Amino acid sequence: MDKKIKLSDILEQHRGEKHLVVLHDFPDPDAISSAFAHKLISAEYGIETDIMYSGRISHSQNVALVKLLGIELIHYDGNVDFGKYQGAIFLDNQGTTVEGILKPLTAANLPVLIVVDHHEPQNVLTPEFSDIQKTGSTATIYAHYMEQGLLPLQKGRKEHMAVATALLHGIMTDTVGLIRADKEDFEASAYLSQFRDPDLLEQIMSQTRSKQVMDIIQRALENRRLVENLSITGIGYLRAEDRDAIPQAADFLVKEDNVHTAIVFGIVKDQNQDEVLTGSLRTTKLTLDPDEFIKSIFGVNAEGHYYGGGKNTAGGFSIPIGFLAGDSCPEYSEMKWQVFNAQVQNKVFARMGVKRDPLQPRISQSA
Repeated sequence: MDKKIKLSDILEQHRGEKHLVVLHDFPDPDAISSAFAHKLISAEYGIETDIMYSGRISHSQNVALVKLLGIELIHYDGNVDFGKYQGAIFLDNQGTTVEGILKPLTAANLPVLIVVDHHEPQNVLTPEFSDIQKTGSTATIYAHYMEQGLLPLQKGRKEHMAVATALLHGIMTDTVGLIRADKEDFEASAYLSQFRDPDLLEQIMSQTRSKQVMDIIQRALENRRLVENLSITGIGYLRAEDRDAIPQAADFLVKEDNVHTAIVFGIVKDQNQDEVLTGSLRTTKLTLDPDEFIKSIFGVNAEGHYYGGGKNTAGGFSIPIGFLAGDSCPEYSEMKWQVFNAQVQNKVFARMGVKRDPLQPRISQSA
């Protein structure tokens, strides 16, 4: 099936409408660049698009990407009139990591038109058009859309150079600098490289880590436990703006000698005291399926949706704390963290078939 033609047909059927592009809560370069590409493609059909997310953009490279390329994103604050849109688009996710937006969107009867993603199928949404491919990134899929004629890139056009730069960055970050890239990713990168701005790309990718991120990575190193080539660490409480330090810490830990898989998790809380147990997995073990591994450990919520999932070499999970959220006192917060820390690690060890002694108490650092 020619996905390019099918997507073109859908966009033609909805010509002149206004659509909402939904990104996962903490959008990364792959999600952001794909949304930027979709916005430009949609404009060819007279379709206006808004790009929305509900979490935070805190990673220095992601902040630089948005600012330097002038990509407009809307932060969902719970007060959106979904009635002004005629359809929703889900990119780099399939609805499992955007429940804060998905629930009111569904209540407003806004139809899901398009899903484009590179993660394992989640079977949550029923869109008019779905393109889920086992490639290194969603940006790869959009690069091929453009190359096949949906939006042929032209040298010298500012917005084309910007989207080529963004998509190339998205591919590189999701394939660990092309180390984990496959044939489709390399072909997409070769096409985009003809139009990208190398100086702008270097500026985006050369952003340094903040002191706060470095402190969190240090905390991950100090708390890590090594079991059968797996490194697992709980890092306590984090502010929502520091959430992107979790995958960065996992990227760091998986590079340790004799480690093929790293799991980093913590409780992310915002100013409203909402708390979510959030974690990232990184692996170099070819026989480990992050999607199956995470789903088998953490299962589903009351609505039957998985708490996490993954792709070839990475995965993540997000579990609301619920009525236990909030810190009535430091002692209560510490006890709560010890319980969640022990529960996550015990579940992981049980999945591995490893028996562990009860975890010794550790003093977590509150954000």
